[in-house]
Amino acid sequence: MTLSARGLTVTLGGRPILDGIDLSVPAGAVTGLIGPNGAGKTTLLRALASVLSIAAGVITLDERPLADWPRRDRARIIAYLPQGAPCFWPVDVRRIVALGRLPHLAPWRPPAAADEAAIEDALVATDVLHLALRNVLTLSGGERARVMLARALAVRPRVLLADEPVAGLDPEHQLLVMALLREQAAEGVAVVVTLHDLTLAARFCDRLVALDHGRIAAEGPPEAVLTSPILASVFAVRAEHGHRGGQSFVIPWDVVPRLNVVEKGGIGRDRRD
Repeated sequence: MTLSARGLTVTLGGRPILDGIDLSVPAGAVTGLIGPNGAGKTTLLRALASVLSIAAGVITLDERPLADWPRRDRARIIAYLPQGAPCFWPVDVRRIVALGRLPHLAPWRPPAAADEAAIEDALVATDVLHLALRNVLTLSGGERARVMLARALAVRPRVLLADEPVAGLDPEHQLLVMALLREQAAEGVAVVVTLHDLTLAARFCDRLVALDHGRIAAEGPPEAVLTSPILASVFAVRAEHGHRGGQSFVIPWDVVPRLNVVEKGGIGRDRRD
């Protein structure tokens, strides 16, 4: 399924945060949203997930306005993992992950075999099966992050929107999570992930969308977006580029002067991003 936005504009507190975004998220690919703090990445993801009102434009799923889809159908198709998704309930990990199956359950019906299989698969995929009976509030921040990702995967969505899913994870689990997102894409899921780690973005994303001041500054395959001019303009950094095993990589190395908002013609940044 293809999730698209046309002319997407979002205003928060009277300030424009996104301005006329045109974006198409294809199935079977990992699309990375990158950009500096406040560029609008989280706002864009929340708008695509229908948890944020838009001021103008339209979001479509398979060319049908997302607002026209029944809410239950949207919940079965689109899984949204918020940045730093909180856990407030002192319940075990398996019950948290099982919440991902709610859109598929008939009222007052217990989980079926297919639901239990989806829960088990999600626990295994995110490396939290051994924590299944642990109180979620006793876990480390990185462990909780993987549990919340498991809850999103338990939906078995066709579109997965993940906001900074590797933030706070150790290097091993950063690589495992990014590889897992690629596996989801290989199974036909449209994956959108926000990232600050440009090295991971270059290695694991099929295409990148660079946001700056609420607008798309560049988009395309990683090698076309993570160029020296774009990195200097959008991120105010110089980077080292290289290749290993047929894959390119980029490592931010030092800082260059940033153009101010007036010179770049930008709009206000979303400080919650």
